[in-house]
Amino acid sequence: MDWSLQRDIFIAFFRSGMLGYGGGPSTIPLVHKEVVERYKWMTDDEFADVLALGNTLPGPINTKMAGYIGYRIGGWSGMVNGVLATILPTVVLLIGLIGLLSQFRESRVVLGMTQAVTPVVGVMLLTLTYSFFKQSKKGLGWTGTLVIGIVSLVLYEWVGVHPAVIIAGLLIYALVSRSDKSKTNRKEKQKQTV
Repeated sequence: MDWSLQRDIFIAFFRSGMLGYGGGPSTIPLVHKEVVERYKWMTDDEFADVLALGNTLPGPINTKMAGYIGYRIGGWSGMVNGVLATILPTVVLLIGLIGLLSQFRESRVVLGMTQAVTPVVGVMLLTLTYSFFKQSKKGLGWTGTLVIGIVSLVLYEWVGVHPAVIIAGLLIYALVSRSDKSKTNRKEKQKQTV
């Protein structure tokens, strides 16, 4: 077992678990920063695929991503390590702060801190969304990106389709279009060799 890799997995997911205030969506940009930018374990496209797949499954997104990425990078021990690193900050904070927070939950200071963090989380999510938008523009082009974005928005906001159904549909579309592209590429290679 590579102990330095296991240490890095733990640190990456512990950091995102400790700093991810507000649950799953706020931790996604932090996980992206660790996994893609700092340690370079994945590309943006691979991370987007993991995020899309994780969103279709039930449960906390950060834990699912930590398990999958940990397994992919460090095997079974990496998976356990990543999940523990994600869960541990929450457990420690709950045990250590539950009494304190229950005493001061009506305090203006605590309410102000909560309200001050909300815009920061919004900006982090907006930054990650912009990054994914640029990536999808490269693969789909402006037209494809806008069409899929608008159709997804309409289905979610006005038709009331559950986000997991939309994501599953987009994954199926991506798999079908990828297999069509690979068939086309094989045919072109066959023509070139003939």
